[in-house]
Amino acid sequence: MRAVGLGLGALLSLGGCSTLPQENDVPQLQLAPSLLPSLSYELVPYAPAPLPPADLWERLRRGYALPELHHPRITTELNWFARHPDYLERTFTRAEPYLHFAVTEAERRGIPLELALLPVVESAFDPFAFSPARASGLWQFMPATGRLYGLQQDWWHDERRDVLKATEAAYTFLEDMHGLFEGDWLLALAAYNSGSGNVRKAQRRNQRRGKPLDFFSLDLPRETEAYVPKLLAIARLVRDPEAYELALHPLPNAPQFAVVETGGQLDLARAADLAGVDMDTLYRLNPALNRWSTHPDGPHRLLLPRDKAEAFRTGLTALDPSERVAWVRHIIREGESLSVIAARYRSSVEALRRANQLRGNVIRAGDALLVPQASATEERYALSADQRERRTAPAVGRGTRFEITVRPGDSLWTLARAYGTSTANLARWNGMRERDVLREGRSLVVYQEGPAPTALEALPPKRNAVSRRVAYRVRQGDSLARIAKRYRVTVADIVGWNLLDPKAYLQPGQPLTLFVAVTAIN
Repeated sequence: MRAVGLGLGALLSLGGCSTLPQENDVPQLQLAPSLLPSLSYELVPYAPAPLPPADLWERLRRGYALPELHHPRITTELNWFARHPDYLERTFTRAEPYLHFAVTEAERRGIPLELALLPVVESAFDPFAFSPARASGLWQFMPATGRLYGLQQDWWHDERRDVLKATEAAYTFLEDMHGLFEGDWLLALAAYNSGSGNVRKAQRRNQRRGKPLDFFSLDLPRETEAYVPKLLAIARLVRDPEAYELALHPLPNAPQFAVVETGGQLDLARAADLAGVDMDTLYRLNPALNRWSTHPDGPHRLLLPRDKAEAFRTGLTALDPSERVAWVRHIIREGESLSVIAARYRSSVEALRRANQLRGNVIRAGDALLVPQASATEERYALSADQRERRTAPAVGRGTRFEITVRPGDSLWTLARAYGTSTANLARWNGMRERDVLREGRSLVVYQEGPAPTALEALPPKRNAVSRRVAYRVRQGDSLARIAKRYRVTVADIVGWNLLDPKAYLQPGQPLTLFVAVTAIN
């Protein structure tokens, strides 16, 4: 209709006079019958595009694509999560900075959005989480698998903990497994947890016995048999929290961080000041960073809260290049080596080589070295690898030490009352927080004056350079020296922690307790 109107207006203007043509002067337009159908049209009701949901949970639900199954293993996990709403609340609170990106990336790839919830199962959305098997980060990549999927791991950073790269790598890994197992997402998830080889072996066993080859029919490692049901249970709880008397606090359907280019290496204390954020926030958005600065070779970017990004860009533009990283001129003394100098300045041999264009380790007394150095005190870089390694193991209490086993319904509060102590003490003795949920069957350490109800092994003494407690089971061929080397501790540490006879042989399956730094899991 608009085109017709414009055409008539143009015809009227061509006359060049102020009077309209008379009726007899206007040519009569005769339409051939064959042209009439071309003027007909059909009214189509206007359907506006659906608005994106304001709540991230609703967006997540709209993208569900995994089968909604009913199985006793799923029910078991559902019941546990439903009984521990505090655990879910803490986990989803930790997820807030990361979940929108995980959902967006899954949506971009066209994969089930339930997969964005996998870090709930893997790490409880703790970016610094690691397992006894040496997996690290939100998505719990093993070192070799991480390298296979392009996640760099060195002194400066561990990209298995990088929010962007690890999420992309995890989805690529899952897509690869999805293709390998002919479009079965449950088998792909099982392979993500235990490896494609284990899943293939289980399928071959079932094939020989004439049994089905689906996930719930396979005989897989116990952890894997619970792994997939946990994700399906979490997805169901998110789909319909009210059915389980749960309340999910709303999450905005908007990015929670901005990716800001730094243009080169940058001291994190300087970055925090420019952005106006605390160091904990900076490290938790950039958990791959092991040290006090970004990687000299990149990626030259930081994740920052969205509302702080512009101030950071403005401040970075005005920053003098000499203030990005502090440098010290060190005169080499007799007997010093690169490793000694690196340790003194909290740097690395690799960084010293790069800064001074050295090919090897040979240096001469009297020469000068340029050394990159942190601008603030060690304590300010609270979540750097150095500071994480300085955290202590669970504290030792007064009196006799013994262990108790958590039963259904137990909490730190009820146990503290039963044993005449405080929840703070129980948490401190067991390396926990006071609000942590207790899993049935877990052992807890308790100290009391007088004789212990049971005689059990002693708690390890305080130790520096520790950030996580690891329950390890001795494998075939293990020795104290081999385990110590693998986790970067000493044989004396392991002996002291577990009250071992250093001359006795380890037995396969024997439980050991280790206190391991996050960076020892590289």
